[in-house]
Amino acid sequence: MPDEPPDGSAEPVGRRVLRLRTERGLTQRQVAEPAYTPAYISTLEAGRVRPSEAALRHIAERLGVSYEELATGRPARLATDVRLRLTEAQRSLATGAAAEAALLYADLAAEAERHGLGAERAAAELGLGECALETGELPVAREHFDTADALLVGAGAPLPQRAPVIRARAVAHYLSGSLRYACYLLETALDELNTGGLHDPDALVLLYTASIAPYMDMGAHARAAQAAELALALAPRVADPALVAQMHRSVARTLLAEGRVAEADASLAKAAELYQHLQIRTELAHCHWMRGYVHAQAGRLADAETELRTARDMLSAKRAALYTQQVEVELADVLRRLGRAQEAAELLRSLLGSIGPDRGAVHAAGAHRLLGLIAQELGAAEEAEEHYVQALSLLERAGAAGDLADLCRLLGDLYRRTGRIEAALDTYRTGLGHRAAPGTTTLGPAPARPPL
Repeated sequence: MPDEPPDGSAEPVGRRVLRLRTERGLTQRQVAEPAYTPAYISTLEAGRVRPSEAALRHIAERLGVSYEELATGRPARLATDVRLRLTEAQRSLATGAAAEAALLYADLAAEAERHGLGAERAAAELGLGECALETGELPVAREHFDTADALLVGAGAPLPQRAPVIRARAVAHYLSGSLRYACYLLETALDELNTGGLHDPDALVLLYTASIAPYMDMGAHARAAQAAELALALAPRVADPALVAQMHRSVARTLLAEGRVAEADASLAKAAELYQHLQIRTELAHCHWMRGYVHAQAGRLADAETELRTARDMLSAKRAALYTQQVEVELADVLRRLGRAQEAAELLRSLLGSIGPDRGAVHAAGAHRLLGLIAQELGAAEEAEEHYVQALSLLERAGAAGDLADLCRLLGDLYRRTGRIEAALDTYRTGLGHRAAPGTTTLGPAPARPPL
């Protein structure tokens, strides 16, 4: 059989034996004896035979190299070194240094590709996607995530190993305004894990946690609550404290929706404590963001402003552009409720060029809704209508049924006040349609539950 590279290396094994033997000034007899003949080494170097593992181990010993290096062409301990450097890049990203982490991941992806390290290259591509997600470059993030998933699928990686990439792909689509597709990715994986007997607690918690935000935005509150319940039940079997913290941060949103404000605050406190201990700065900023949201819902507006400004400053300092802009939308809401409408409007108008249908669609709709409320309070009915209509379009396109009913009420009330009764009735009917069965018109059957 012709001599072909066994693991993606560009250099065939026979040619590698010839190169190493020549570099060391050894004859074919010196490499071959006592177990093999010079003729065998000659045939191997010519690429006319594929060596057995025993033969390669013998030749590697005679040449003074490791079996792995001779068999694959990779320097000794290369894979271990690459994995250590991947951990370093991950730490840089966790502390908010996305640009620095991206350079490290790019070097690692190229090196892993050069040496045929498929799993390590997939990890580097995942890291590059996370960096792009952090800086708000959503198309770039999706491209890296798709590459990582294709590498893992091509290598026959089991589904639990692919879970972080599937979760990342879903988050990127969620932020791009494709809520239903995000749910599809997560639910398909969850269903396969649970029906296929692949009950990996880390993978399940990761996917259930990621599904909470799109469920909530789509109005599928019952399904979000179920995902939170299952994640909490599986949490004691999860060893990764960062994953547990991420779960607590997401679960807080479902607790808040059920009016359990104190429990939501306690859940966020647990997450913040873990992130503080792990020194994961970006996720800690998300905890401040969520705590600001909790305070705002409870009417503690001064506390909400403090938390949201802290989150905004932490994210902005690390150039997390999209997340910074999303926090600013929620900060503007708090400012409006504090009676600082002009300040809120200026902040919102500065954001509208940066967020939109394909980049933070739900928050872009929120910005238009707030601008509509401010305009309406100032008596500018036409301007208010324009903002409400734009918000409605963004939410319908994203499938964010959770906020559609409230927006239809605002727009319907505006139509009624300006004498357009038929338009008001149509808008109210649209809102009632979204309110009647939240989530059921866009989602299929819930994924199978894990055995708990």
